Amino acid sequence: MAMQRPLCKWRLYFGPHPVIVIFLLYFFNIVAGQIRYSIPEEMKKGSLIGNVAQDLGLDVKRLRSGRARIVTGENNQYAELKTDKGILVVKEKIDREQLCGDVTPCSFSFEIILENPMELHHITIEVLDVNDHPPVFKTSDIMLEISESANLGARFALDNAEDPDVGENGLQNYVLTSNDNFVLKQHVNPDGSKYAEMVLQKQLDREEAPNLSLKLIAVDGGNPQRSGTVNINILVLDVNDNAPVFNQSVYKGTVIENATKGTNIVTVNATDADSGSNGYITYSISNLKSNIADLLSIDRISGVLSVSGLIDFEKDKKFELRIDAKDQGGLTDSSKVIIEVSDVNDNAPSISVMSFTSPVSEDSPPGTTIGIINVKDLDSGDNGQVSCRIEQNAPFKIKSNLRNYYTLVTDTVLDRESASEYNITVVATDAGIPPLATQRTFHLKVSDVNDNAPVFSQSLYSAFIIENNSPGISVLTVMAKDPDEKQNARISYILEDTKIGGSPVSHSVSVNAESGVIHAVRSFDYEQIKELTFVVKAQDGGSPPLSSNVTVKILIQDQNDNPPQVLYPVQTGGSLVAELVPRSADVGYLVTKVVAVDVDSGQNAWLSYKLQKATDRALFEVGSQNGEIRTIRQVTDKDAVKQRLTVIVEDNGQPSRSATVVVNVAVADSFPEVLSEFTDFTHDKEYNDNLTFYLVLALAVVSFLFITCVVVIISVKIYRWRQSRVLYHSNLPVIPYYPPRYSDTLGTGTLQHVYNYEVCRTTDSRKSDCKFGRAGSQNVLIMDPSSTGTMQRIQSEKSILDEPDSPLEVS
Repeated sequence: MAMQRPLCKWRLYFGPHPVIVIFLLYFFNIVAGQIRYSIPEEMKKGSLIGNVAQDLGLDVKRLRSGRARIVTGENNQYAELKTDKGILVVKEKIDREQLCGDVTPCSFSFEIILENPMELHHITIEVLDVNDHPPVFKTSDIMLEISESANLGARFALDNAEDPDVGENGLQNYVLTSNDNFVLKQHVNPDGSKYAEMVLQKQLDREEAPNLSLKLIAVDGGNPQRSGTVNINILVLDVNDNAPVFNQSVYKGTVIENATKGTNIVTVNATDADSGSNGYITYSISNLKSNIADLLSIDRISGVLSVSGLIDFEKDKKFELRIDAKDQGGLTDSSKVIIEVSDVNDNAPSISVMSFTSPVSEDSPPGTTIGIINVKDLDSGDNGQVSCRIEQNAPFKIKSNLRNYYTLVTDTVLDRESASEYNITVVATDAGIPPLATQRTFHLKVSDVNDNAPVFSQSLYSAFIIENNSPGISVLTVMAKDPDEKQNARISYILEDTKIGGSPVSHSVSVNAESGVIHAVRSFDYEQIKELTFVVKAQDGGSPPLSSNVTVKILIQDQNDNPPQVLYPVQTGGSLVAELVPRSADVGYLVTKVVAVDVDSGQNAWLSYKLQKATDRALFEVGSQNGEIRTIRQVTDKDAVKQRLTVIVEDNGQPSRSATVVVNVAVADSFPEVLSEFTDFTHDKEYNDNLTFYLVLALAVVSFLFITCVVVIISVKIYRWRQSRVLYHSNLPVIPYYPPRYSDTLGTGTLQHVYNYEVCRTTDSRKSDCKFGRAGSQNVLIMDPSSTGTMQRIQSEKSILDEPDSPLEVS
């Protein structure tokens, strides 16, 4: 339905919704508007109230971007804003009688606030009454005692009915059931309420009818119409012909709110011309509303009206009531009492938060709005005048915008690293005497901005790691700190893309992005790489991210992981290398020199030589530092031709590592003397090996006789076949190459002699002759254990020094 109201400069809209009145104003850079809607009470939840976006001329997107919301100082919120559609709907069912009582028109108001820029729109919703309540009498029966001598025209006040509805839906009239003695007369109070009186139109006759029963019906004007009924029981009394009379038709009084119980307000007085019991008057409050009955009471004898409950100016500013004076004969008179309530400063200001933004960014400029508050004081006059201020020295200030609204803004630039949060206390004080104050504390957090780069605790990180480490082992931890917080302080560690030994640094080390722990990706070898130098970047999670770099140096320490390597004499698989020592050799004769190297470094590469085993330990010794094998006594004819020396080469590491080399020495003046000895030596070795093999087979025969017999037969056949093959097949001996004039690490000199051997063989002889050329006093004999030819020792025409790639010449 549409309604028109005589309001100046309001625009009226007629359509499917109630009347909408809009006006806009600009005050302190804040846009304000006002809309009024009318809706019936008892609407269902979710029912449409109005299209607020259309009525305010706003776009629906503006409602969402401005975080539009309803703010109200009341506890109940009856309307809800649908920002996605721009409409107002009913949030909860509205009971007009509960909301406003008998006040008309009934309405409630709230504000719609939008931000960036700030807009404030006042919305008033008028709630229209529906006929949902019938008239109700306080009691179901009214008892009246009326003298039979009551004069015609005597009036008898009746209890009035209460209907919470208003307007047409409220109480309209009373109806009295038909009778011969009384007619009903209705009256209207100044406040608009109606009450009824019975007027005597025919004299009562107690002897004819001592009791009368009537019904009073109260009817409202709603559709459908509702009604309430009360029974009137009349007891006819004997003669009392004078009714009480008040000395004033209207009594007036004043009471301050919060007056103590028992405080006298006003005294009413009535007189009765009758005497005796017919002139005894009692006082009572008639037509007393339920809300007044708890606040006021009257002394039945004295007529003193006093306070019986807590009177609140903010609820009731004035009371109007009727006092009845009644004598013992049942005659009554009534008078009106008007009581004015005086306000006292008993309400402190109330602070309601309309909007508060927390956290606020630390880079917000001065003047940034962080909150909007509404301050109200229910008192009136000076008691309701309020001023606001901020306690303590804080970088904020409060500004008054319009009506009772205040804006809380920043006064300076904020720095989260200096103060990450504030407690802002707003104090509201009224102008009463004494003044009352209310304070409210706002907890404001300052959000971080990525304005600080990570900082490493050291300018250079260094660490040591032993070679042959396990892949994945942690080496060291780099650490950076960022004074920012949350994502802006979340540091990630990243390897800068560099090369180490031609390979990406990620092939050697890795860094944990969160903890900064640097791990070795692979096992390092000191002999290949001595140190790693790379750059680690610490980058925070801000946008844009900030970073800083630090240099990391990892030094690889050597480990004794390489045994010594014997360069000379070379150990061959099939041939024997023998050093020839003449029987005329003197003490200190240099037999040969063991040459070894160690690829480790430092003490791990320091080598020492020891003689572990020897055929005759009294004949030879080994230099502990240079590896030279020398005679320690004169060689005699009793010394065995075959001499076998086992030399251990050991480094100085912890634990030490070693290598063993076997040196064969022939004590003889010519090769033919020793040829057969070394051949037998080879065959003895084969014999010892075969003997061990047969012993193992013999042990197996105990459990597996049959299998063992077969194996023995096959083994004998194989052995005989191999012996026949040895007689006709052999390979030329190989002389290992030894670097000429090799210089040892201690600077003791070089080997001074070089030999060439020429080997001559026949295929049908089991003896071999060897001829050789001799230079100096040192010789090397190289023999093949399977050789069956004749060897001759000849003097080589070309030196091995001249042909290093061909140390052996065969003809």
